[in-house]
Amino acid sequence: MELTYKFGRGNWRTIEEGNEREWMIGNGIGGYSGHTIIGGGFRSFHAYLIASMNPPVERYSVFTRTQEQVIVGGREYDLTSQQYVNFSKNGQEYLQRFIFDSVPQYIYQVEDINIKKTIAMEYGHNTVAVCYEISNGSRQALLNVVPLFNFRPIGATTERNQLSFEMELNENVLRLIPEAKKDINISFYSSEGTYVSRTLRPRSMATPNYLIEENHYYEFDNRNGSLGLDNHYTPYDIQIELKPYERKKFYIKCTVEELDDKDGFTIAEEYRNRTETLMRQSGFNNNLALNLVKAADHFIVDRNSTGLKTVLAGFPWFTDWGRDTMIAFEGLTLCTKRFDDAREILESFVKYIKNGLVPNVFPDKGSEPGYNTVDASLWYIHAVYQYLQYTGGKEDYGFVEEKLYDKMVEIIKAYSTGTDFSIGMDEDGLIHAGNGLDQVTWMDVRVGDFVVTPRHGKPVEINALWYNALCIMKELAKHFNKDYSFYKELAVKVKKSFNEKFWNEEEGCLFDVVDENDARIRPNQIWAVSLPFTMLDKEKEKKIVEKVYQELYSTYGLRSLSVKDPGFKKQYIGKLFDRDCAYHMGTTWAYPIGAFISAYCKVNEYSAEAIARAKEMCEVFEDHMADGCINGIAEIFDGEFSATSRGCFTQAWSVAEVLRAYTVDVLPYCE
Repeated sequence: MELTYKFGRGNWRTIEEGNEREWMIGNGIGGYSGHTIIGGGFRSFHAYLIASMNPPVERYSVFTRTQEQVIVGGREYDLTSQQYVNFSKNGQEYLQRFIFDSVPQYIYQVEDINIKKTIAMEYGHNTVAVCYEISNGSRQALLNVVPLFNFRPIGATTERNQLSFEMELNENVLRLIPEAKKDINISFYSSEGTYVSRTLRPRSMATPNYLIEENHYYEFDNRNGSLGLDNHYTPYDIQIELKPYERKKFYIKCTVEELDDKDGFTIAEEYRNRTETLMRQSGFNNNLALNLVKAADHFIVDRNSTGLKTVLAGFPWFTDWGRDTMIAFEGLTLCTKRFDDAREILESFVKYIKNGLVPNVFPDKGSEPGYNTVDASLWYIHAVYQYLQYTGGKEDYGFVEEKLYDKMVEIIKAYSTGTDFSIGMDEDGLIHAGNGLDQVTWMDVRVGDFVVTPRHGKPVEINALWYNALCIMKELAKHFNKDYSFYKELAVKVKKSFNEKFWNEEEGCLFDVVDENDARIRPNQIWAVSLPFTMLDKEKEKKIVEKVYQELYSTYGLRSLSVKDPGFKKQYIGKLFDRDCAYHMGTTWAYPIGAFISAYCKVNEYSAEAIARAKEMCEVFEDHMADGCINGIAEIFDGEFSATSRGCFTQAWSVAEVLRAYTVDVLPYCE
């Protein structure tokens, strides 16, 4: 696997085949750019500029993309690759190659004319640049660039009558103010060419509605139960004349900020250079690890409300969630040596701890966060501990004691005495959670009043995390010269109760939930083996790993339910209700593979054979990272045949946990 992904024409024999591979790049404030490798819109989340108006949320599709036509010798070649209602434009037939290193590059060949098109975001800004490098052939030619604009929330679609803008053209700067939000100013600049009103286009190039690109069909949205039709605003063409044998470089730029004079090629170079700096900083010299470092960067973003870093759970639609952030924390920030970002993330979330609970989700509209999670707070304590394992200096312990420790104490107190969502400690020292319609573990789907995976009671991973948290708090209290007897004594009690109640002798593994024992085989038990502080003997740990391997392992993750279970759902597809019913009922999840690999290596005592197998388990993700979202790892896959990306096309904890397991549990033990 190289650090650069290269795709040729065999990957887009049809437009449908080409649309199955996508790319995305982030801007560090919640916005992003993303499309398919053939340049078309495959889903309503595709655009060159998705701007975050209140970082990292309130994301709007602003600049859909550019479409190009080449006119030479009286013939027009349309490079547009797009599905419409009842037909397609197949511009991918002129696409010679697609390359993705840190930014995407399309290489087109039309007769003897070569066109390179690179898209890059300006990091820290809601700005995108599209850079063109053209080598013209032996005849005079004309390149026609058509910019497509919109202004809508990500994932929505736009009716024709909603595309209303105030517009002003001043030399080579076009300014658009959307009627729907008049405090937004979209600025578009081209360093080359003549702006031509679409109403003046030659008849051969005209469309029925000159100012609107109509009826874009999004196959992805349609297969998920939506109509999948969209429209875009196209007020001007930009025409660039090309003399015989002329070489020309120019760029266009779109932003919702003040338009400055930074060159588009400089933006692309800066984006690449920043990525290279992050890779060097990580210290890795392994290609998979370095590509995962690049993938990890997109999720670490600024949050306006705290002025600190946070983590987006997944692209293209998730915001920053407490549970996902803390699970992804080690892989994204510690393995990559981004320790300053790690501190900011811990400090950012500690500001929102309420009644001992870390927020489950920050809504997209900037309203109050939701706290319906039992595990985020326990993962938070784990994240703090891991931060100290990687850093461990006096200053680092001082930061934890001054900024975080009191809230960590609050978490333990709240869980031991009882807090919201029926979260509390029973007489046996174990934690129970959830009641009625509450969904407080990561298996959290509810459709109206239908709770798909209730897991009310004492979930196995929650109590594994509870014991882990108690042991961590004992260690920290000792370090800070505080009384640690409560944590020590309670941990002993929890260990005894856990062993008595959770072991399922018949299956040779752990119950998923007690006291009303749920014997379904799920991946949650793997954390009872993989966490730093665990409660089971070696024999039981090995049996758990064997059971999970036999019934849940599925190449790109662990199934959420055993294939032998009568409730197993083999595919995640269709309307939302159907997908929700399959989400945690067999669907393969990528992120638990990290815990499984850690547990697998542990119970096999890091033998050469175990490390070799674990290495294979990590490196199969190289195949997936050249599919779906290029250089990303999807949230989920089908349960029966884990191949096609489902859910978010790249997910923070998926990337983070593969990176963590590979660089912590595998590479250090390889020869």
